[in-house]
Amino acid sequence: MNIGIVGTGRMGTAIVRRLLDLGHDVQVWNRTAYKAHDAHEAGAKWTPILRDLVRDSDVVISFLYDNESVERVYLGANGLLTGRVEGRLFIDMSTVSPGPHAQIAVATAARGADFLECPVSGSIPAAQLGALVGFAGGEATVFTRAHPLLAQLCRRLEHVGPIGAGARMKLAANLLLAVFWQALGESLLLAGSPSMDTARVIDLLADSNIGAAILRMRATQIVAALNGQTSAPATFDVDAIRKDLRYMVQEAAERGNSLPLVTRALECFDRASSEGGGRADSATYPALWISQQVAPVEEPRGMNERQGLRPSSDSLRYADHGIPTHSEPV
Repeated sequence: MNIGIVGTGRMGTAIVRRLLDLGHDVQVWNRTAYKAHDAHEAGAKWTPILRDLVRDSDVVISFLYDNESVERVYLGANGLLTGRVEGRLFIDMSTVSPGPHAQIAVATAARGADFLECPVSGSIPAAQLGALVGFAGGEATVFTRAHPLLAQLCRRLEHVGPIGAGARMKLAANLLLAVFWQALGESLLLAGSPSMDTARVIDLLADSNIGAAILRMRATQIVAALNGQTSAPATFDVDAIRKDLRYMVQEAAERGNSLPLVTRALECFDRASSEGGGRADSATYPALWISQQVAPVEEPRGMNERQGLRPSSDSLRYADHGIPTHSEPV
Protein backbone atom coordinates (compact mmCIF):
# COMPACT_ATOMS: atom_id res chain seq x y z
CA MET A 1 0.00 0.00 0.00
CA ASN A 2 1.17 3.55 -0.72
CA ILE A 3 1.11 5.47 2.55
CA GLY A 4 1.96 9.11 3.21
CA ILE A 5 3.15 10.15 6.65
CA VAL A 6 2.81 13.79 7.64
CA GLY A 7 4.93 14.71 10.65
CA THR A 8 8.20 12.90 11.28
CA GLY A 9 8.84 13.54 14.95
CA ARG A 10 9.92 10.62 17.10
CA MET A 11 6.53 8.90 17.00
CA GLY A 12 5.91 9.64 13.33
CA THR A 13 9.31 8.21 12.44
CA ALA A 14 8.66 5.11 14.53
CA ILE A 15 5.44 4.55 12.59
CA VAL A 16 7.35 5.01 9.33
CA ARG A 17 9.78 2.29 10.37
CA ARG A 18 6.92 -0.04 11.29
CA LEU A 19 5.19 0.45 7.96
CA LEU A 20 8.40 -0.04 5.99
CA ASP A 21 9.11 -3.26 7.90
CA LEU A 22 5.68 -4.50 6.85
CA GLY A 23 6.46 -3.87 3.18
CA HIS A 24 4.47 -0.69 2.57
CA ASP A 25 5.72 2.06 0.27
CA VAL A 26 6.04 5.16 2.43
CA GLN A 27 6.62 8.81 1.59
CA VAL A 28 6.95 11.52 4.19
CA TRP A 29 6.54 15.24 4.67
CA ASN A 30 7.60 17.47 7.53
CA ARG A 31 7.46 21.22 7.92
CA THR A 32 11.21 21.28 8.51
CA ALA A 33 12.83 18.95 6.02
CA TYR A 34 15.92 18.06 8.02
CA LYS A 35 13.74 16.47 10.69
CA ALA A 36 12.63 13.90 8.14
CA HIS A 37 16.22 12.69 7.78
CA ASP A 38 15.81 9.58 9.93
CA ALA A 39 12.64 8.55 8.11
CA HIS A 40 14.36 9.05 4.76
CA GLU A 41 17.38 7.06 5.90
CA ALA A 42 15.05 4.25 6.95
CA GLY A 43 13.78 3.99 3.38
CA ALA A 44 10.91 6.45 3.07
CA LYS A 45 10.65 8.83 0.13
CA TRP A 46 10.75 12.53 0.97
CA THR A 47 8.29 14.90 -0.70
CA PRO A 48 8.29 18.66 -0.04
CA ILE A 49 4.73 19.36 -1.25
CA LEU A 50 1.68 18.11 0.60
CA ARG A 51 -0.63 17.85 -2.39
CA ASP A 52 1.97 15.69 -4.16
CA LEU A 53 2.09 13.38 -1.15
CA VAL A 54 -1.70 13.04 -1.28
CA ARG A 55 -1.66 12.39 -5.03
CA ASP A 56 0.75 9.50 -4.64
CA SER A 57 -0.82 7.93 -1.52
CA ASP A 58 -3.78 5.66 -0.88
CA VAL A 59 -3.78 6.59 2.81
CA VAL A 60 -2.35 9.64 4.56
CA ILE A 61 -1.52 9.43 8.28
CA SER A 62 -0.68 12.60 10.16
CA PHE A 63 1.07 12.90 13.50
CA LEU A 64 1.24 16.59 14.40
CA TYR A 65 1.85 18.61 17.55
CA ASP A 66 -1.18 20.77 18.26
CA ASN A 67 -4.48 22.23 17.01
CA GLU A 68 -2.78 24.93 14.99
CA SER A 69 -0.50 22.45 13.21
CA VAL A 70 -3.40 20.16 12.32
CA GLU A 71 -5.53 23.01 11.00
CA ARG A 72 -2.67 24.45 8.96
CA VAL A 73 -1.59 21.13 7.45
CA TYR A 74 -5.10 20.04 6.49
CA LEU A 75 -6.96 23.27 5.82
CA GLY A 76 -4.20 25.77 5.02
CA ALA A 77 -3.53 27.39 1.67
CA ASN A 78 -0.95 24.74 0.75
CA GLY A 79 -2.44 21.97 2.85
CA LEU A 80 -3.39 18.37 2.27
CA LEU A 81 -6.82 19.18 0.88
CA THR A 82 -5.62 21.54 -1.85
CA GLY A 83 -4.91 18.79 -4.34
CA ARG A 84 -6.70 15.74 -5.66
CA VAL A 85 -8.14 14.03 -2.59
CA GLU A 86 -11.12 12.08 -3.93
CA GLY A 87 -11.16 8.51 -2.67
CA ARG A 88 -8.29 9.03 -0.25
CA LEU A 89 -8.33 8.02 3.41
CA PHE A 90 -6.92 10.50 5.92
CA ILE A 91 -6.11 9.41 9.48
CA ASP A 92 -4.99 11.91 12.09
CA MET A 93 -3.17 10.48 15.11
CA SER A 94 -2.40 13.81 16.75
CA THR A 95 -3.32 14.61 20.36
CA VAL A 96 -5.55 17.62 19.85
CA SER A 97 -8.96 19.02 20.71
CA PRO A 98 -12.05 17.66 18.92
CA GLY A 99 -12.70 20.97 17.14
CA PRO A 100 -10.12 20.71 14.32
CA HIS A 101 -11.18 17.17 13.52
CA ALA A 102 -14.80 18.21 13.16
CA GLN A 103 -13.80 20.85 10.60
CA ILE A 104 -11.58 18.44 8.69
CA ALA A 105 -14.27 15.75 8.58
CA VAL A 106 -16.67 18.18 6.92
CA ALA A 107 -14.04 19.39 4.45
CA THR A 108 -12.90 15.90 3.43
CA ALA A 109 -16.48 14.63 3.01
CA ALA A 110 -17.23 17.57 0.71
CA ARG A 111 -14.29 16.49 -1.45
CA GLY A 112 -15.21 12.80 -1.62
CA ALA A 113 -12.55 11.63 0.83
CA ASP A 114 -12.71 9.82 4.19
CA PHE A 115 -11.36 11.09 7.49
CA LEU A 116 -10.79 9.24 10.77
CA GLU A 117 -9.24 10.47 13.98
CA CYS A 118 -7.17 7.85 15.77
CA PRO A 119 -4.84 9.28 18.41
CA VAL A 120 -2.71 6.59 19.99
CA SER A 121 -1.24 5.81 23.38
CA GLY A 122 2.11 4.12 23.74
CA SER A 123 5.87 4.51 23.63
CA ILE A 124 8.29 4.76 20.71
CA PRO A 125 9.26 1.08 21.06
CA ALA A 126 5.56 0.16 21.11
CA ALA A 127 5.05 2.05 17.86
CA GLN A 128 7.91 0.19 16.21
CA LEU A 129 6.42 -3.13 17.35
CA GLY A 130 2.86 -2.29 16.33
CA ALA A 131 1.75 -2.35 19.96
CA LEU A 132 0.00 1.00 20.36
CA VAL A 133 -3.53 1.54 21.69
CA GLY A 134 -5.73 3.43 19.23
CA PHE A 135 -8.80 5.54 20.02
CA ALA A 136 -10.69 5.86 16.73
CA GLY A 137 -13.44 8.40 16.18
CA GLY A 138 -15.50 8.75 13.03
CA GLU A 139 -18.05 7.03 10.84
CA ALA A 140 -18.31 3.26 11.29
CA THR A 141 -17.77 2.68 7.56
CA VAL A 142 -14.57 4.73 7.61
CA PHE A 143 -13.31 2.83 10.66
CA THR A 144 -13.96 -0.44 8.83
CA ARG A 145 -11.95 0.83 5.88
CA ALA A 146 -9.05 1.93 8.11
CA HIS A 147 -9.07 -1.09 10.40
CA PRO A 148 -6.71 -3.43 8.45
CA LEU A 149 -3.98 -0.80 8.35
CA LEU A 150 -4.46 0.49 11.90
CA ALA A 151 -4.43 -3.08 13.22
CA GLN A 152 -0.83 -3.29 11.97
CA LEU A 153 0.06 -0.38 14.24
CA CYS A 154 -2.05 -1.12 17.32
CA ARG A 155 -2.29 -4.07 19.69
CA ARG A 156 -5.70 -2.72 20.72
CA LEU A 157 -7.87 -0.65 18.43
CA GLU A 158 -11.24 0.67 19.58
CA HIS A 159 -13.90 2.59 17.68
CA VAL A 160 -15.03 4.83 20.54
CA GLY A 161 -17.66 6.89 18.68
CA PRO A 162 -18.11 9.69 16.14
CA ILE A 163 -15.59 12.38 15.28
CA GLY A 164 -14.45 14.00 18.53
CA ALA A 165 -14.83 10.89 20.68
CA GLY A 166 -11.34 9.67 19.83
CA ALA A 167 -9.76 13.03 20.60
CA ARG A 168 -11.55 13.22 23.95
CA MET A 169 -10.55 9.66 24.83
CA LYS A 170 -6.89 10.43 24.18
CA LEU A 171 -7.11 13.57 26.31
CA ALA A 172 -8.75 11.48 29.05
CA ALA A 173 -5.86 9.00 28.91
CA ASN A 174 -3.28 11.79 29.07
CA LEU A 175 -5.18 13.38 31.97
CA LEU A 176 -4.43 10.32 34.09
CA LEU A 177 -0.80 10.37 33.00
CA ALA A 178 -0.24 14.06 33.71
CA VAL A 179 -1.91 13.94 37.12
CA PHE A 180 0.09 10.78 37.90
CA TRP A 181 3.42 12.57 37.37
CA GLN A 182 2.31 15.40 39.67
CA ALA A 183 1.03 12.92 42.25
CA LEU A 184 4.28 10.95 42.10
CA GLY A 185 6.31 14.04 42.91
CA GLU A 186 4.12 14.75 45.93
CA SER A 187 4.19 11.08 46.98
CA LEU A 188 7.99 10.99 46.86
CA LEU A 189 8.24 14.20 48.84
CA LEU A 190 5.91 12.81 51.49
CA ALA A 191 7.53 9.36 51.65
CA GLY A 192 11.11 10.60 51.55
CA SER A 193 13.41 9.55 54.36
CA PRO A 194 17.20 9.93 54.73
CA SER A 195 17.33 6.21 55.59
CA MET A 196 15.87 5.09 52.24
CA ASP A 197 17.38 5.58 48.79
CA THR A 198 15.26 6.73 45.89
CA ALA A 199 15.38 3.45 43.97
CA ARG A 200 13.95 1.59 46.97
CA VAL A 201 11.14 4.12 47.39
CA ILE A 202 10.18 3.82 43.71
CA ASP A 203 10.29 0.02 43.90
CA LEU A 204 8.03 -0.04 46.96
CA LEU A 205 5.53 2.32 45.35
CA ALA A 206 5.51 0.24 42.16
CA ASP A 207 4.76 -2.86 44.25
CA SER A 208 1.91 -1.19 46.14
CA ASN A 209 -1.75 -1.27 45.22
CA ILE A 210 -1.33 1.64 42.79
CA GLY A 211 0.37 -0.87 40.46
CA ALA A 212 1.17 1.74 37.77
CA ALA A 213 2.99 -0.04 34.96
CA ILE A 214 4.67 3.17 33.87
CA LEU A 215 6.32 3.44 37.29
CA ARG A 216 8.22 0.23 36.64
CA MET A 217 8.85 1.03 32.98
CA ARG A 218 10.34 4.44 33.73
CA ALA A 219 11.85 3.69 37.18
CA THR A 220 15.44 4.02 36.01
CA GLN A 221 14.81 7.43 34.45
CA ILE A 222 12.82 8.66 37.46
CA VAL A 223 15.57 7.61 39.90
CA ALA A 224 18.31 9.09 37.71
CA ALA A 225 16.54 12.45 37.69
CA LEU A 226 16.05 12.34 41.47
CA ASN A 227 19.77 11.70 41.81
CA GLY A 228 20.61 14.67 39.60
CA GLN A 229 21.64 12.67 36.54
CA THR A 230 20.79 13.39 32.91
CA SER A 231 18.75 10.97 30.86
CA ALA A 232 17.80 10.12 27.29
CA PRO A 233 16.10 12.68 25.02
CA ALA A 234 12.55 13.54 26.05
CA THR A 235 9.70 11.59 24.45
CA PHE A 236 6.82 13.43 26.14
CA ASP A 237 7.98 16.65 27.73
CA VAL A 238 6.56 19.15 30.20
CA ASP A 239 5.49 21.61 27.52
CA ALA A 240 3.59 18.89 25.63
CA ILE A 241 1.80 17.98 28.86
CA ARG A 242 0.92 21.65 29.39
CA LYS A 243 -0.54 21.77 25.90
CA ASP A 244 -2.70 18.72 26.59
CA LEU A 245 -3.80 19.98 30.00
CA ARG A 246 -4.98 23.24 28.44
CA TYR A 247 -7.02 21.31 25.87
CA MET A 248 -8.58 19.27 28.68
CA VAL A 249 -9.62 22.37 30.61
CA GLN A 250 -10.98 24.04 27.47
CA GLU A 251 -12.91 20.98 26.35
CA ALA A 252 -14.45 20.47 29.78
CA ALA A 253 -15.46 24.14 29.95
CA GLU A 254 -17.14 23.92 26.54
CA ARG A 255 -19.17 20.99 27.88
CA GLY A 256 -20.14 22.90 31.04
CA ASN A 257 -17.75 21.04 33.35
CA SER A 258 -14.67 21.81 35.38
CA LEU A 259 -11.54 19.76 36.08
CA PRO A 260 -10.09 20.96 39.42
CA LEU A 261 -7.19 18.49 39.54
CA VAL A 262 -6.21 19.26 35.96
CA THR A 263 -6.40 23.00 36.62
CA ARG A 264 -4.08 22.75 39.61
CA ALA A 265 -1.71 20.37 37.81
CA LEU A 266 -1.52 22.83 34.93
CA GLU A 267 -0.41 25.55 37.33
CA CYS A 268 2.39 23.28 38.57
CA PHE A 269 3.52 22.32 35.08
CA ASP A 270 3.37 25.98 34.02
CA ARG A 271 5.73 26.85 36.85
CA ALA A 272 8.11 24.06 35.87
CA SER A 273 8.19 25.39 32.31
CA SER A 274 8.66 29.00 33.38
CA GLU A 275 11.68 27.97 35.45
CA GLY A 276 13.40 26.26 32.53
CA GLY A 277 11.96 22.75 32.65
CA GLY A 278 9.68 22.90 29.62
CA ARG A 279 11.74 20.43 27.60
CA ALA A 280 12.23 18.00 30.51
CA ASP A 281 10.81 14.54 29.96
CA SER A 282 7.66 13.77 31.92
CA ALA A 283 9.45 11.02 33.85
CA THR A 284 11.88 13.59 35.22
CA TYR A 285 9.11 15.99 36.22
CA PRO A 286 8.71 14.62 39.80
CA ALA A 287 12.35 15.47 40.52
CA LEU A 288 11.90 18.91 38.99
CA TRP A 289 8.80 19.57 41.07
CA ILE A 290 10.52 18.39 44.29
CA SER A 291 13.46 20.70 43.59
CA GLN A 292 11.03 23.62 43.43
CA GLN A 293 9.74 22.81 46.91
CA VAL A 294 13.20 22.81 48.50
CA ALA A 295 14.16 25.98 50.39
CA PRO A 296 17.02 28.20 49.07
CA VAL A 297 20.63 27.17 49.58
CA GLU A 298 20.97 29.24 52.76
CA GLU A 299 18.42 27.03 54.51
CA PRO A 300 19.27 25.73 58.02
CA ARG A 301 21.30 22.54 58.21
CA GLY A 302 19.10 19.45 58.07
CA MET A 303 16.29 21.02 56.02
CA ASN A 304 16.91 18.62 53.11
CA GLU A 305 16.35 15.65 55.37
CA ARG A 306 13.06 17.08 56.59
CA GLN A 307 12.03 17.69 52.97
CA GLY A 308 12.56 14.07 52.11
CA LEU A 309 14.67 12.16 49.63
CA ARG A 310 18.36 11.50 50.06
CA PRO A 311 19.80 13.51 47.11
CA SER A 312 20.77 17.06 47.98
CA SER A 313 18.64 19.94 46.81
CA ASP A 314 21.50 21.09 44.59
CA SER A 315 21.49 17.77 42.76
CA LEU A 316 17.81 18.22 42.06
CA ARG A 317 18.12 21.63 40.44
CA TYR A 318 17.72 21.12 36.73
CA ALA A 319 19.61 24.30 35.98
CA ASP A 320 22.75 22.55 37.21
CA HIS A 321 22.51 19.52 34.92
CA GLY A 322 21.16 20.11 31.42
CA ILE A 323 17.82 18.51 30.74
CA PRO A 324 17.82 16.95 27.26
CA THR A 325 15.53 18.49 24.70
CA HIS A 326 13.36 16.84 22.05
CA SER A 327 12.93 17.77 18.44
CA GLU A 328 10.80 20.79 17.74
CA PRO A 329 7.23 19.92 16.87
CA VAL A 330 6.20 19.85 13.26
